[in-house]
Amino acid sequence: MIEKNVVKVLVPAGALGIPYDRDALAKGLTHKPDLIAIDGGSTDSGPFYLGTGTSKYSRSSTKSDWGELMAARAKIGVPLLIGTAGTCGTNSTVDWLVGITKEIASERHETLTIAVLKSDQSAANINGSAALGRMHPLEGAPAITSEIIEDCTNIVVLAGAEQIQQALATDADIIIAGRTTDTAIIAALPLARGCHKGAAWHGAKIAECGALATTNPNSGVVLMEFDQTGFTIIPMSDNASATPQTVSAHMLYENSDPFILYEPGGYLDVTGAHYHSTAERSVRVEGSQWHDTTPYCVKIEGARISGYQTVSFVLIRDSDYVSHIDEWVSGLEAVFASKMYDNGNNDVALEIRIIGKNATLGALETDMASTSELGIMAIFTAPTQAKANEAAKILNPHLLHMPLTENEPMPTFAFPFSPAETDRGPLYEFCLHHVCELDTPMAWFSLDVIEVKADG
Repeated sequence: MIEKNVVKVLVPAGALGIPYDRDALAKGLTHKPDLIAIDGGSTDSGPFYLGTGTSKYSRSSTKSDWGELMAARAKIGVPLLIGTAGTCGTNSTVDWLVGITKEIASERHETLTIAVLKSDQSAANINGSAALGRMHPLEGAPAITSEIIEDCTNIVVLAGAEQIQQALATDADIIIAGRTTDTAIIAALPLARGCHKGAAWHGAKIAECGALATTNPNSGVVLMEFDQTGFTIIPMSDNASATPQTVSAHMLYENSDPFILYEPGGYLDVTGAHYHSTAERSVRVEGSQWHDTTPYCVKIEGARISGYQTVSFVLIRDSDYVSHIDEWVSGLEAVFASKMYDNGNNDVALEIRIIGKNATLGALETDMASTSELGIMAIFTAPTQAKANEAAKILNPHLLHMPLTENEPMPTFAFPFSPAETDRGPLYEFCLHHVCELDTPMAWFSLDVIEVKADG
């Protein structure tokens, strides 16, 4: 009987910065994984972080969590890998996490080798690819022009397994990667060591969010075992179990097709996958298939400034106004439109959200529960910050005093802040949702190795 080549990947959490069970992590280390892999972020938090090239997580909490994982890595002597470093995976956030890593190493007098994979792109590079017909829109992609591309403050391409494998091949202690697909950081090692391709990608998809595919998502830590025929997911928390339902259902997470998942270089098809429970609250999966595609393509993400915003907020408790809030808001919008027209400011947009009444879902809300108090948030978007602020000040007296009808006393509502206007700064939007053909997987990526000495 031929012994299976098992590759073990320990995933501490869905992303660096998300809480996880420390006891579960300690238990995971006793299984002697070949790799500790964690995601650093995604586009979930909106375009601001890509637009500015900054992390949504605080530096102090990132340092604390990353320091714990560095200690875990050192304890068992295996590589520690993070993808999409610093939420958005730009060069600036990669450098930010490299700096934190060096700081921790210095404090602990550690000698480390760090592999740094970067994926930033210039507008000229993207425009050149588009001109050659090598750039293709994904479903729902916005219309783009060369000017829009040049307006991007940051553009990244998403690394797949091939680029991560190049970083792993350096034998670095720590790999800090720019923007990657969530799955690539988990699939890369089992693929490199000859495990089943379909299983490697499918298991990576299941583990991308840590314990989300278990009965206790907040526990975070899962151990993935890959081999030549399938994979097994093993929750590390004593209070978590994987079931065929929790595992198979995760293919629906952030995926438009529950059976097909596209990645750089091909796609995963789980139509023929079968799931069954095994010992220790685990699930075994086999039957997934991987299909290579040509040419080799990577996804592109870009963000640009689309305006500047100022926000005003007023609180309303008067029962008559609360019960007729839609009419009051309509009147407020009409006053604003008239004043903007009179002042020649037709390039300022006003959005009003009624906090406490369908402010989250808007027209999709189905639960119209009554309330005694409502908050009115007025969002002003304009080409410049000064113009957005000016528009907010123009509407200020109406937010505070506008009556519901002409023949009633002037009301006074409540501004929670002084000044009532808060400048939000630049507003960013995603403007690239495309794939681009590459001659080789590493064509648009850079890989460097940094040596950190304990003596400084």
